[in-house]
Amino acid sequence: MARCRLLLFLAALSSIFGLLHASAGDADPIYSACVDQCEKTGCVGDECSQHCNFTSGGVPVDGPWYLQEPLYLRWKQWDCLSDCRYHCMLAREKERKKVGLKPVKYHGKWPFQRVNGIQEPVSVALSALNLAMQFHGWVSFFIFVNYKLPFKPNRKPFYEYTGLWHIYSIFAMNSWFWSVVFHSRDVDLTEKLDYSSAVALLGFSLILAVLRVFSVTDEAARVMVSAPLVAFVTTHILYLNCYQLDYGLNMKVCLGMGILQLILWAVWAGVTRHPSRWKLWVVVIGGALAALLEIYDFPPYRGFVDAHALWHATTIPLTYLWWSFVQDDSEFRTTTLIKKAK
Repeated sequence: MARCRLLLFLAALSSIFGLLHASAGDADPIYSACVDQCEKTGCVGDECSQHCNFTSGGVPVDGPWYLQEPLYLRWKQWDCLSDCRYHCMLAREKERKKVGLKPVKYHGKWPFQRVNGIQEPVSVALSALNLAMQFHGWVSFFIFVNYKLPFKPNRKPFYEYTGLWHIYSIFAMNSWFWSVVFHSRDVDLTEKLDYSSAVALLGFSLILAVLRVFSVTDEAARVMVSAPLVAFVTTHILYLNCYQLDYGLNMKVCLGMGILQLILWAVWAGVTRHPSRWKLWVVVIGGALAALLEIYDFPPYRGFVDAHALWHATTIPLTYLWWSFVQDDSEFRTTTLIKKAK
């Protein structure tokens, strides 16, 4: 008897915690009833989901095996439940709007409008533009360093941070690639890849900021500086993927690493005589203001543009200016080292 009471207590406790962590939208009984009904009928009003005619493996419920759902539809992993949630969310939001209520989140996300099965089309487009801008910046830097600047007698560039910026470009392009994928379709795998790649980019950016600001050029010193940061970032990524995807903790870690490197670059821009320090100031100030969009969230305008999408938009011109600064920095350091050699 005591064991049964204990089990009942634990079940009730878990239900309470579940409600505490649920979004306001999916805790709405009208929305929940709509989803339950949709899973039985496959329809929400006049909107019917074709996925409710298939099992999770893409095999039709009532029909031969060769009438499987096309692969170009299955890769997005939309199923009956996700379609029902989507259509019920839109229907519930229409009802709430009629009585003057503001939009609420459902399962941790704002009510976005799909376009051709893409979950957040504006964020996808802006992430793709950021990816293209990172690629353009890296290619421009690569061409400038290898074809326009002089080399040492051993055919290596004078600029000591060339290799680090190449590695940075890989982290940056990888991060924006997974951002495109994640905003196209939010599932457990794409979410973890997006978060992990963003943490890795911020971690390496912080390492690069420390090495450049303090002019660390000795290889042994670089390893000593980088090792603790690499260990911290790796541990955090493993924690997110293998233990718990803690959104609050991840936000604090990302903001901490982001703010720290912004402070480093801002202080360095204030004391250095670098000819392109104004570009650094613009990126630092712009990046700090853009970070506010990640903190102060708001519902998507017309179901498409939210605070996160605007953050993606602000990073496009900042990325162009950032790579322009990197290119100027390589020229400045090369010129300085050549003068010292003479």
